[in-house]
Amino acid sequence: MLRLLLILSGFMFFSQGVMAETGIPAVTMVTGEDGSQSYTVTIQILAIMTALTLIPAALIMLTSFTRIIIVFAILRQALGLQQSPSNQILIGLALFLTFFIMTPVWERINADALQPYLNESIEALDAVERAKKPITEFMLAQTREDHVDLFARIAGYEQFASAKDIPFSILVPAFMTSELKTAFQIGFIVFIPFLVIDLVIASILMAMGMMMLSPIIISLPFKIMLFILIDGWALVMGTLASSFGAG
Repeated sequence: MLRLLLILSGFMFFSQGVMAETGIPAVTMVTGEDGSQSYTVTIQILAIMTALTLIPAALIMLTSFTRIIIVFAILRQALGLQQSPSNQILIGLALFLTFFIMTPVWERINADALQPYLNESIEALDAVERAKKPITEFMLAQTREDHVDLFARIAGYEQFASAKDIPFSILVPAFMTSELKTAFQIGFIVFIPFLVIDLVIASILMAMGMMMLSPIIISLPFKIMLFILIDGWALVMGTLASSFGAG
């Protein structure tokens, strides 16, 4: 057993010496005939793995997910249901509705950036710039000008000549702020009918002298019945999709 350990230790030292002697280049940059630069496959894989860790944040900040999940949460609160539908179901609905809304954007990214890059007709940096354009156009369509002016003023920028001149560092927080405002506006409209039912039920119970009975317990079946009669899920999801100009 001791002899085996010595042999393995000697092999490890030998392999480390060979690797140190030959060496593995950390970064290899190749300059093309047109002056463009490309990196080694190892660096590209490292960049891809790093980008994968940012996908959840990008899904929340750069797509329609935020508006959808906030409206769903307000809707559940308006119905008076604490755990139904569960968080997993709401997130699943928000994800698939996000895929539906963002499909035109992702199709443009696939056609303009991903496929040319996979066919090796453009470089990685060109693919990133091409992929950035459809997302930027989507975000600009949903962002309010006053929110862009707010963050531009905080960052010390002057007035932008056109929307194309807005840097990404300004567009992302402005887009998120606009999404939050729009989500709460839609949630307020969704909340009103259920609030009216709660007020009516509470007034009836108070007039009947049933002050110890919780109005929420009595109004819950009526709110669920109203939501079913108007086909509430289809109405809410259709409204959310059309608010982005999809569907």
